[in-house]
Amino acid sequence: MIIGACRIALHLPENQSLKGKRQVLKSMIERVKNRFNVSIAEIDGNDLWQVAYLGVACVSNDSQHINETLSKVVHFVETTRWEAVMTDYEIEILSAC
Repeated sequence: MIIGACRIALHLPENQSLKGKRQVLKSMIERVKNRFNVSIAEIDGNDLWQVAYLGVACVSNDSQHINETLSKVVHFVETTRWEAVMTDYEIEILSAC
């Protein structure tokens, strides 16, 4: 079993409230879930208006598949017109017995 994890850092420059942030993130999370069949959630920066960190995870028996999937998620988040700008990301692939 191989586990892939990705941490995505976002900046929401136009956002003025936690409610606005939640609306943007909810839309983003649902679209990523439906399109890529991965687990995704906000993992840090919960009380900050203009900063968010998303965690994305997937499991497979092929590390190449995991790397491709997570790379596609990163590209989707980076290129889709959100009210958020991706500032950083990190992909990690772990092998579990």
